[in-house]
Amino acid sequence: MSLSGMTGFGRAEGALGAWSWAVEARSVNGRNLEVRFRGPPGFEGLERAAREGAQGRFQRGQLTVGVQAKRAEGAGAVRLNLEQLERYLAAGAPYVASGQAAPPALDGLLSLKGVIEAADAVEDPDAQAALEAAMAVSIAVALDEMAAARSDEGRALSGVLGHLVDHIGTLTSKSAALAQGQPAIIKARFEKRLTELAGEAATEERILQEAAAMAVKADVQEEIDRLRGHVAAAHDLLAAEGAVGRRLDFLTQEFMREANTLCSKSASGALTAVGLDLKATIEQFREQVQNVE
Repeated sequence: MSLSGMTGFGRAEGALGAWSWAVEARSVNGRNLEVRFRGPPGFEGLERAAREGAQGRFQRGQLTVGVQAKRAEGAGAVRLNLEQLERYLAAGAPYVASGQAAPPALDGLLSLKGVIEAADAVEDPDAQAALEAAMAVSIAVALDEMAAARSDEGRALSGVLGHLVDHIGTLTSKSAALAQGQPAIIKARFEKRLTELAGEAATEERILQEAAAMAVKADVQEEIDRLRGHVAAAHDLLAAEGAVGRRLDFLTQEFMREANTLCSKSASGALTAVGLDLKATIEQFREQVQNVE
C-alpha cells in the first residue's frame, strides 16, 4: 500500500564552524499544499530550499518548516542594517503621525526581518553559501523524516478505510436482499389502503397496476449497483500509487448520494435501518478520508 497521511513531524540538527542549528518540520491536513517557513535573519535563501523540498515530496497538507540557528558566543558579531531599519521607520511614520499607531519600540524594530544580520554572513559570501547549504541538508532530512511519519499514518489509515469499505459492501448486499421484498410490501400496503377507501371497487387488476407503478418508483436496484461499483472503485484507490485523497473524497460524496436515495425509496423499516447504518458508515469513511493525502 502507498497510501499517505497528512500528519507528520520531522526534526534534524546540524553544525558547521561556530554555527549550530535545529530544523523542525510539521504537517497537518489541508486541501492543497501550503508551506510556511520561519528561519533566522540573514538566511532568507533557506525558504526556497524548504519550499522546493516540500513540493518535491508532498502534494497536500499544511506544512510548517522552522529553522533555529545560533552562533557560539564570541565567534562573531552582528551588523545593524540601517537601510532596512530606515525603510521600516519610513513605512510606519504616517501611521504614527496620524495617531493610528504608537511609536515603535527598539526591541520591536530589532526583531524585524533583515534589521539584524550576521556580520559573517554579509562579509563572507562563501561562508554564507556553505552555511546555507549545510542547513538545507538538515531541512531535507527533516522533510524526509516527516514523509516517513506521514507514510506510517497512511498505512494505519489504509487498514481502517479498507475495513469501512468492506462494511459498506456488506450493507449494500443486505440492502439488495431486503429490496427484493419491496414490491410485495408496497402491494400489500396499497391494497389495504385502497380497500379502506374504495371498498368493493378496489379490483385486483387496479391494485396490481397501481402497486406496479409504485414499485417502479421505489426500485433501488440502480442505487445498489452504483454502491457496488463505488466499493470496487474505493478498493482500487486504496491500492493505487500516489495521492488519492481528493478522489476518495469525491467518491465519498457519491457513496452518500446513493445511500440517501436508497433511504428515500425504502418501503420497509428494515431497509431504512440498513440505509441509515450505511450512511453512518459512509460518514465515518468521510472523516478518515480527510486525513489522506
